[in-house]
Amino acid sequence: MIFGILSAAIQVALGAVLGLLAGGPVGLLIGAVVGLLVGAVFGWAVTSAGVYAADARGIFLFVVDHTWSLLNTAVGAIYLAVHLIFGHSLDRPTSSASGRVSVVEGVSPRYATTIGTVCAGSSSGIQRHEDVHIFQGRLLGPLYIPLVLANYVLFTIAPIWLLYHDHTNAPINRFTRYFEIGVYPHVWNEAIAYRIQGTPPR
Repeated sequence: MIFGILSAAIQVALGAVLGLLAGGPVGLLIGAVVGLLVGAVFGWAVTSAGVYAADARGIFLFVVDHTWSLLNTAVGAIYLAVHLIFGHSLDRPTSSASGRVSVVEGVSPRYATTIGTVCAGSSSGIQRHEDVHIFQGRLLGPLYIPLVLANYVLFTIAPIWLLYHDHTNAPINRFTRYFEIGVYPHVWNEAIAYRIQGTPPR
């Protein structure tokens, strides 16, 4: 329970600080309220699923997620709240002592999606892949999301990946495949994760 309470409190503080910087005293109040709403949901999930074990590893992961990687955790908390609004459910057995919040349903039936420490729609066949994204976020902290977004933008408008893409087995022959088969599996965070586990879409 202590991890959930601390997580919610930290996210309230983050919301308040960001709100203050963006809009002065009124922004502080709005930011704190948003932080409370999102943080309470995330804190509930952390407690309900026992995400962080009460051992050295669990404490270490909690500290990293709520300091250096706090931006990723906060964005993941928003992502979790959206899933719950749409009626999706926590995967408590998979989340327990894992350092991740797992959601049963994904955004798409074809793909799992991980933002921060929230992993939606994963299965045992691809969980290591998704855990790589959580590790990347923890390693790069506040740089992770900007670097991923920058790579998506770069590879969308300047598709240098076409130089080394497997055109024979994964042809880019229609607009949607440009993103699904081209941009997506070639961005740095996905390319690394697919080397660890999984097969890029064809």
